[in-house]
This record gives sequence, C-alpha cells and structure tokens, in this order.
Amino acid sequence: MRFLIIVFFLVVCTQFVNSQSLKDKQKTFTLQDTLRGTLNENRQNYDVLKYQITVKPNFNEKTLQGSVIMIFKANQDLNTLQVDLQQPMQLTSVNCTDNQIHFKRLYNTYTLQFKKTLVKNAVYAITMNFDGKPKEAIRPPWDGGWIWSKDSLGKTWASVACQGLGASVWFPCKDHQSDEPDSGAVISVDVPDDLIAIANGKNIQIKKTSAQTKMYSWEVNNPINTYNIVPYIGNYVEIVDSYEGENGTLRLNYWVLNYHKNKALEHFQQVKKMLKAFEYWFGPYPFYNDGFKLVESPHLGMEHQSAIAYGNKFNNGYLGRDLSGTGWGLLWDYIIIHESGHEWFGNNITTADIADMWIHEGFTMYSEVLFIEYYYGKTAGQEYAFGLRPTIQNDIPIIGPYGVNEEGSNDMYTKGANIINTIRNSLNNDDKFRQILKTMNQTYFHKIVSSQQIEDFIQNQTQLDLKGFFNQFLHTTKVPLLHLNYNTENQTLTLKFDNVVDDFKMQIWLDSSKSLIVSNLPTTILLPDFSKIDLLKLKSDLEFKYYLKVNSY
Repeated sequence: MRFLIIVFFLVVCTQFVNSQSLKDKQKTFTLQDTLRGTLNENRQNYDVLKYQITVKPNFNEKTLQGSVIMIFKANQDLNTLQVDLQQPMQLTSVNCTDNQIHFKRLYNTYTLQFKKTLVKNAVYAITMNFDGKPKEAIRPPWDGGWIWSKDSLGKTWASVACQGLGASVWFPCKDHQSDEPDSGAVISVDVPDDLIAIANGKNIQIKKTSAQTKMYSWEVNNPINTYNIVPYIGNYVEIVDSYEGENGTLRLNYWVLNYHKNKALEHFQQVKKMLKAFEYWFGPYPFYNDGFKLVESPHLGMEHQSAIAYGNKFNNGYLGRDLSGTGWGLLWDYIIIHESGHEWFGNNITTADIADMWIHEGFTMYSEVLFIEYYYGKTAGQEYAFGLRPTIQNDIPIIGPYGVNEEGSNDMYTKGANIINTIRNSLNNDDKFRQILKTMNQTYFHKIVSSQQIEDFIQNQTQLDLKGFFNQFLHTTKVPLLHLNYNTENQTLTLKFDNVVDDFKMQIWLDSSKSLIVSNLPTTILLPDFSKIDLLKLKSDLEFKYYLKVNSY
C-alpha cells in the first residue's frame, strides 16, 4: 500500500529516487536491524498462540497505557525469550503465574529471563504491562505509528498504521511476520463514551469502565499478522449488510463517520462486486467467521485483516486518479479493491520475511487486473497491467536482504504484477491460471511462506522452467531484451534474449497456436507464411503481453 505516493511524483523525483537507491545498496545493517528482522534463538524458542490486548489512549497527551496477555507454547525447554517494544514505549511489569521474570531492554527489544525453566510443548501465559508515548505517524500510511487526528467536526479520530515499522511501535509482542498468533487476538480499547472503538473480527463486549468511559472488545479467531491488529476510534456509525458467497453468508459491516453514512451506503456496494470477482479468481474469502469490515480511517488505507482501513473519500480511482493512465482505474475504488485483495495475498498467504513482500504486493496489484477483467473483459485488464509499467523503476531488486526487516524495491507492486502477467501469458491457458491461483490459496491457507516456496509452487503447477525467470526478475534489475531476426530469403525467424541471467528461459507465443522456448542462445524456426505478418505489430504484441523489450530486424 505504502508505495503509491511515489507514483505521483515519479517524474520530479527520479533523480532523488536514483540517489536514494544508491544509498540503499550501500546500507549498513546494525544489531538492532538483526534483532528486529531475524529469528534468533530467543524468538525461535516459542510460538505465539494468542494475544489479549487492552489499551487506554490519552488523546490529550498522545500516550497509551495497557496490558498484553501473550499465550504461547514453548518450542523447547527455555529460560529466556525476546519480545519487541519500540522506544519510547516501555514495559512496566511482566508477570507469569508461579514464575519470576526479570526483563532487560536492548534497543527496541526486551529479553525476558524466567527463574523456572519453561518446559517444551507446554503452554504459558504472561502479562506484560506497558505505557508511553508511541511514535506518531505524520504522513500515514507511508510512515508508521499511532495516528492522533480530528474529523471535520473536530472530534477525536485515532488509529494505527504500522506495516513495516511493526506492531511493537504500540504494544509488546513477537514482532515478526513468521509468527502469527494461531488462535487470533482479543483487542479491548477503553475510550470516552461519546466515541466508538472498532477493531478486527467480531465485537464480543461493550462495558462501562467509568461514568464517562466504555471499553469495546473485539475478537479475531484466525491467525493474524501483528501489524494487522489495529483499533479505530472515532464518532462512528455502523452499516450492516451481508453477502452470499462460496462459503455461505458473509457478514459485512461498514463503520464510517456518522455524517458519511449516506455516501457509504451507495459507494460501498462495490464490496459485493469485489467479493464476487475475487472469489471467482482466488476462491472463498479466507476469514468468513471473522466477517468483513471497511472502517473509515484518518489515513488513506491499509489491509488490516477483517477490518480494512478506508480513507479514499468515497471516490473511484486512487484519490480520483488512475494509476495506469488507461481510464480503467477510474471505474472502481482503488482502496476497496486493492486492500481487499490483500485478504487473499498478505493476510491469508503471508511471507515470513518482509524481504519477500512481493508475494503480498505483486499478487494484490494483479488482483486489480483480474477485477477489471472480470467486469470489463481481458483486453481491459491487460491494458491496465501494461499501463502500470512506466512506474517501474528497476532501482534495486524486488527481493530485499533477509533477516534485517528490510523490504526490496517498491517495484514489488507494479513490476510484481507484470511478472505474474508475463507468467500467465507464457502459460497461455487462462483456465489453468485461474485454477493455480485458487489452488495456491487452498494449499497455503492461513500459512506462512517464503518466496522460494511460491516460486516452486508456480513452477510445478505451470510445468514451465521458471528458475532463471524468477532469478532475473526478483534478484536483478535487468529487463530482458528479445531480438527478433526474420530472414526473408529462407523465411526463418531467429529469437534470442540479451540482458538476462545465464539460465533465463521464457515461453513465447507468437500467436495463439505457435510457441517456443527462448533463452540467451539463438532459436530458429521456419515460418513460411510469416511474411504475411507485420513484424512491427508482432514486436508491439510481444511487448504488450510480456514484460520485456523487443528489437526486430
């Protein structure tokens, strides 16, 4: 989600982006990066089962006070474990029944030392009390943190956006994508009684906590990434609806500022169109028992599982713009479609390391292509995919360095979508392609994956040799250059790739019935009727279908 502002300043910022890319290549990582990004021995030794989070914001002082009960299983006998909580937030106490715990801070982590050894495979619960003034997000969602805002009537409006930065910016947790709490989370938010607090999943309780305050408790029953656990606080009103989907009746709830109810009633009808298209392409919505919510937010949007942040001002496009420049992006609301696509890619299928986030963003951006195709035809979807290409920078590789909480290039969005589109067109079997997407969501349902797993899965399902293909597009910034050389005397066509890794191969379809595997070695075929084909048109068609450049002779 967070890359999108770059699109609109691409031209004026090219020089800046290139200089920043150079700096990124030379970046030196620190112990703090490793503590945040790697699965060290004090993280691997336990598995989180559930979080029970209680928080009370102070809107005047912009502070938080709360507690987290973390229920976990010991993966081995252990006496120490690591939890994460970013400064200036701090732990004030940590308690465990029949055990004494000493805790010590190191950068943005705490090491918990247990007096009695925790036994392998046993389940434990610790209570961590915390308080402090969390990092404030100034330009959410592009920079993360707690959002302290006001609606247009001057009433309190608050939330969190912390993708990349991490949930430990506001509550103590095991802040790594590889460990989602297996049984979900309970989020309880104590607020003044003229406000409403919304969070993921279902509302399970509303109770008075004082003469002037209420606590709203929500529970999500599915595994959930910690950065997706988010409260929204504001002057909300609820719209209730439902959708008859592949797994039965799906509960739909829309929470919007009370003066936007009429706009939302009409505009959010797009949700059912989205669900119909995405269940067709990807299979059932992955979180039926937690429902689906859009929650109006004080920032543009984010893929918070079962409670998607919506801030696109009830407009089509991306704040009224079409990212592809084709016109197709103005026929639907970007935030509804894109952020909902993450329910399948990012929330259902989650990467262990954010270095592999192209799995989240590339497939989700391609969901926009498929949404367009479902309602307006394949040509429209292909035009949209092609229209995204000018935003590709090829500054650094899409896959970032592992173990240091570092993403790769923002090209993971638009280049990622075009990588998927290229594979689809190389396969040239749309029914099989659709089945691959559905099987992927079944195979990795609520699972943590690596890019390599998904690459192997796609290669196995398509039966295409994609090892060099993935190496080229995910680990380098090279754009393949395809040479077409037509010999008019003997009516042969020779094809060869340049600017590719050594084992690069791609299946190229010259028309709907004729294909060949092209590599960095010349491949020649006899085409006695090829003189009837416009070579320049063939060049244009190939560049439209595949992410490559073509030279024709």
